[in-house]
Amino acid sequence: MKTKDPSFRALLQLGEQLRELTSRRPGEIDLEPEVSASRSVRSQSELGALLESVRQHNPWFTEESSIYALRYWADALSEDALEQWLSAYDAPANSPRVVALIMAGNIPLVGFHDLISVLLTGHDALVKSASKDTLLLKYLVGLLTGFNPELKNRIRFTNGKLDTFDAVIATGSTNTSRYFEYYFSDKPHIIRKNRHGVAVLSGRETPAELSGLAEDIFRYFGMGCRSVSKLYVPQGYDFDPLFNAFYPYKDLVDHQKYGNNYDYNKAVYLMSGSPMLDNGFLLLKEDPGLGSPIGTLFYESYEKQDAVAQRLEAIEEELQCIVAGSWFPGAIPFGSSQQPGLDTYADGVDTVDFLLKTSAESPSAI
Repeated sequence: MKTKDPSFRALLQLGEQLRELTSRRPGEIDLEPEVSASRSVRSQSELGALLESVRQHNPWFTEESSIYALRYWADALSEDALEQWLSAYDAPANSPRVVALIMAGNIPLVGFHDLISVLLTGHDALVKSASKDTLLLKYLVGLLTGFNPELKNRIRFTNGKLDTFDAVIATGSTNTSRYFEYYFSDKPHIIRKNRHGVAVLSGRETPAELSGLAEDIFRYFGMGCRSVSKLYVPQGYDFDPLFNAFYPYKDLVDHQKYGNNYDYNKAVYLMSGSPMLDNGFLLLKEDPGLGSPIGTLFYESYEKQDAVAQRLEAIEEELQCIVAGSWFPGAIPFGSSQQPGLDTYADGVDTVDFLLKTSAESPSAI
């Protein structure tokens, strides 16, 4: 975009602020807020208190998970990254619309990309955030509007029924998507459903690649739509190197909710007589499904790599990403599933293009 929306500069300032805030963990701040006049110390102390509130509100959002999400946005909101992303598009809308955003809450700040897309395309946002992911989002919006107070008039949160709006982006489950499709049928819309991340292994992966795969599996407890929940492995695959790569994540089982899920699924599989591999904090189960339960990872064996490619092509609409080596078509590298580029859109639908089209006289639904 040659012409930038006013939110562009504010987002650059937000990125700079986040880089400062996340340069050290809040627990590493030695001074109490009242002892120092340093803005950064006060802000980091405030962030530390916020992260504890976030954890209490939603135990899945640990301090580590929240900081990881904030650091992702600290990197993404750089001038180079934003310029590169927006360079493929025309100027912001001349006829601003109100875009309703119904956000998911499975991982921290999962809906923030939609919000900044709305702002950068010149529209206003009516936000219905997930009940489990409100605090971090409102914190970032507070910082953003502090850099540009005019944005306060362009971002509105609601807990109730959505009122006047012109378009909608709704993210939910496959079941809720049916409701969304019906309810928003008369509005331009993007409706997102359940999707999954999978990985294809050749058996020749390096320890570094397997370590990256472990990150793709365990980051956010495996609850992201880009989290790897299914493996495709060659017949006779040796799981020992993979288990070695998983070992650094052994303490996840000490997290109460994760541990409860692991114990429950193990009990279910034992009672049903289902074969499984167990390393004490993750269950590997041979299963044709894509979405494995928390604490479990599904896998399938294959004979020929071409057969896997054909299988995944046939279920493309159920996949968010494929993790594999460079030999596999359309795959992203190991360790990158939770680091998508700004131009990597959920469900493969170009959000910015959709939003720019909503400024036309008769925008069409997607």
